[in-house]
Amino acid sequence: MKFHILNRCLTFLTLLTVAFTASADVTLPPVLGSGMVLQRDLPVPVWGWADAGEKVSVTFAGQTKTTKAGDDGKWMVKLDPLKANSKANSLIVTGNNKISLDNVLVGEVWICSGQSNMEWALRSSMNAKEEVAAADHPQIRLFDVPGHTTSPLPKEKGAGSWQVCNPKSATGFSAVGYFFGRRLQKDLGVPVGLVGSNWGGTRIEPWTTLAGFQSVPELSKIADQVKNYKADTKVGGGSPSAIYNSMVHPLAPFAMRGGIWYQGESNGSEGVTYYHKKHALVNGWRKVFQNKDFAFYWVQLANFQKENENPAGGDGWAKIREAQTKALDIPHTGMAVAIDLADAHNPNDIHPRNKQDVGGRLAQWALHQTYGKKDLVPTGPLYKSHKIKGNAIHLSFNHVGKGLMVGKKTKLEPTAEVKGGKLEHFAIAGEDKKWFWAEATIDGETVVVKSSDVSKPVAVRYGYTMTPAKANLYNKEGIPASPFRTDGW
Repeated sequence: MKFHILNRCLTFLTLLTVAFTASADVTLPPVLGSGMVLQRDLPVPVWGWADAGEKVSVTFAGQTKTTKAGDDGKWMVKLDPLKANSKANSLIVTGNNKISLDNVLVGEVWICSGQSNMEWALRSSMNAKEEVAAADHPQIRLFDVPGHTTSPLPKEKGAGSWQVCNPKSATGFSAVGYFFGRRLQKDLGVPVGLVGSNWGGTRIEPWTTLAGFQSVPELSKIADQVKNYKADTKVGGGSPSAIYNSMVHPLAPFAMRGGIWYQGESNGSEGVTYYHKKHALVNGWRKVFQNKDFAFYWVQLANFQKENENPAGGDGWAKIREAQTKALDIPHTGMAVAIDLADAHNPNDIHPRNKQDVGGRLAQWALHQTYGKKDLVPTGPLYKSHKIKGNAIHLSFNHVGKGLMVGKKTKLEPTAEVKGGKLEHFAIAGEDKKWFWAEATIDGETVVVKSSDVSKPVAVRYGYTMTPAKANLYNKEGIPASPFRTDGW
């Protein structure tokens, strides 16, 4: 009798346990959390996990969307495009349980990614003490992906939390990201959400998706390598797709306007291959974030190390800067030139402290191109074409703005025009491919380049070297011209 009673009790407890475990709570990824900013004017995915077949509803800003979890427990709804809203609201998710995400704003959301110059914290930037103390912006929200992690396969669940931007939360956040977001918030007057995902010393390949590699035929070997990854494949910080899988994929498909990117130093010996990899990176991120118009703005590498006095240049980062410029053929992209921002007194420091101008120049692109502020010139002069006239080569540029000038940039001060100044770092060559430093003068919206050593010139190079410290061609908006060459030698 006692045995039967005991058996019945055990059976009851077993059934109770099964019933309890069959009603798992609805859960959300960390990027969907209190204090977040949702992207305006785009469909907004909200997703998570629940019991298979469980009914889940999401309510926000007068909308309610309902769905059922699939057999794998995953569910997703998409809110209709939202208008910007600076007032805090709650987003409610209801299933077997109820989740209330509070203090939610609607505005513009950007991911800030790359290696150490993007990871570089606000507390280490120029004028850090003053900048941190002033970083009190309740309309800016920060989400920092913690740690440096990798995975051979895309991870669904990540880590992190949203924080209101204040001196405490901003001090360790990306300085470039912060200055970019601060400018956007000021000029647009809407909330801004910034998602930081960075890892110093990393190459571009670990940040790129399998689909991105597959989209570029020149990278098929890398695509095959990633395609063969298994759950137990050992990967590290240099393995293709491994950082993306762990530090970006868990964020997707969180709705974002675009991304800013500061990386390339670890791929510094490359040229055209980096161009292909940049295409793969952008293609892949646009697919995973479900936004074909996902804006993407990057930083051209700054000066680094001792200046090369050889007029031919071509050393160090010359070719990767060229590849970064060439990648502007990708729609909805832009490049912030930074060759004038390195510390002249510390040329061997790969981390320029002036992140204010870097973030500001990235924002200039976004404001002009993404947000339609056409009165703003997005960048400095970019080489367009040239004509050979006698013993001189006449260069034409895009983004001349109010005109060309000889400029001088000093720390955080606005670029100053050097009246009567001499253009530097132009080199010229004839058919013999021998390079000489050249005399360069501004003639309206063109630059005329010549040398007494070259009677029949065929090609020009400008700043085409690791450290073009003397390069001083600007537009009158105070933004430097990008290095370039007209030859393909």
